Amino acid sequence: MSQLDERARGVFIVAATPFDESGAIDFDSTDRMVDFYLTRGLTGLTLLGMMGEAQKLSAKESSRFVRHVARRVNGAVPLVVGVSSPSFMAMSELARSVMDDGCAGVMVAPPNTLRTDDQIFNFFQHTAQHLEKTPWVLQDFPLSTGVQITPAVLKRLIDSVPTLVMLKHEDWPGLNKISVLRSASDKGETRRISVLVGNGGMFLTEELERGADGAMTGFAFPEMMVDVCKAHQAGNLERARDLFDAYLPLMRYEQQPGIGLAVRKYVLAKRGVLASALLREPKATLSAVDVAEIEVLLARQSRRLKELGA
Repeated sequence: MSQLDERARGVFIVAATPFDESGAIDFDSTDRMVDFYLTRGLTGLTLLGMMGEAQKLSAKESSRFVRHVARRVNGAVPLVVGVSSPSFMAMSELARSVMDDGCAGVMVAPPNTLRTDDQIFNFFQHTAQHLEKTPWVLQDFPLSTGVQITPAVLKRLIDSVPTLVMLKHEDWPGLNKISVLRSASDKGETRRISVLVGNGGMFLTEELERGADGAMTGFAFPEMMVDVCKAHQAGNLERARDLFDAYLPLMRYEQQPGIGLAVRKYVLAKRGVLASALLREPKATLSAVDVAEIEVLLARQSRRLKELGA
């Protein structure tokens, strides 16, 4: 598998981690999930992301899960693996392991202890040194990490760290950050890197119009992001917006703090992808009212898609 580079575009789905009813990794569901993702036209897969419950896996489980998925994918699409850790040793060990398994790159989010611009810049410079030649993605998710990374710091890193090839942009609100970075690269002030967006795709149409190259996030209907990106790339902005609008109510519901992943796994199980919607502890649990609301949203979404001929 070729390594990740600045030209990456399209949709890299942030994969769930399937568990059986005992809480163990469900590798049969993992195979179905990978096959499901591949048949939806995705550009790549991202494993061990925040919504993949990476923090709930042991180091041994993480390595085994990545190796299993890499074998199932068998080079069909590139794999990116989250290796975030406050320990550079743990980060670099996992990065070497997944790259040896044939992955294309790794993703790193900052620890929540960083506050100043210099602290952020120095952390990611050290990150690059420990990852050596491994291409990596900077996950900019201040709503989760509490770390605010300014466009000025990002431009410093882009200029100083050649192995930084992608920004996973999920600042919120953050549309202007995309505009600033794209303006800088268009003017030749900085190197142009790939920008894929997160936040469950909640702002995907606007982000694409600001210059994003696609999405790196999760959603129970990944084909929506694929179709929206294709329509946008073809210049059919109204089609992209209409498709986006059809899925938006469910996307909004899935973005609720606390229960969002439970909603996503419920829908994936309903679609036959996962045998169980179980989350590992600590976890949120859907109420009967939550499930009823999801079912209403799914029915309305299906109706809107039929009206669009999608």
